[in-house]
Amino acid sequence: MGLVAELDDAALLRAAAVGDAAAFEGLYERMAPMVLLRLRRRCPEADVVADVLQETFTAVWRSASSWDGRGDVGAWVWTIAARRLVDVYRRRTAAGSPVLRAIETNGAGAPAVASAEEQVMDGLLAGPLEAAMRSLSPELRGVLQATVLDGLSTREASVLLGIPEGTVKTRAMRARSVLRQALA
Repeated sequence: MGLVAELDDAALLRAAAVGDAAAFEGLYERMAPMVLLRLRRRCPEADVVADVLQETFTAVWRSASSWDGRGDVGAWVWTIAARRLVDVYRRRTAAGSPVLRAIETNGAGAPAVASAEEQVMDGLLAGPLEAAMRSLSPELRGVLQATVLDGLSTREASVLLGIPEGTVKTRAMRARSVLRQALA
């Protein structure tokens, strides 16, 4: 495992693509905490997060050879995870099941305890900011979610959202402008 620790993410992914299980394990150890954190920000249900994490890395293992070498490996892995989570929500919507938030219930009918981060974000998004955020188009909200709340770079947000980097920058600038006007 010593040699694996010295390799960068791209080298680990390329090695995993040819079946190197140790390289894949190293990549998993590096990427799983970041993916887990981001999934938890978007989904309060631990079992769903665990399933999506497993599905994500199963897909990474199976499709490692499809990575074309462009962009950041972390952004590529996160894109897979985000799409898997969206698939879960789509299946629920199709089945008529509501998408739950952490502040609603914990699955057993009792109120869930929101994380400190969720409590802060809920406090920040209450009142005028919440109304201003709701006034944004889904495209503008998505860019702000990716770049501000998730802390993704422009390149990572571009990969995640499937839009060019220039479009990410333009939408972020437009979203901030709309928010400034709404909050003035």
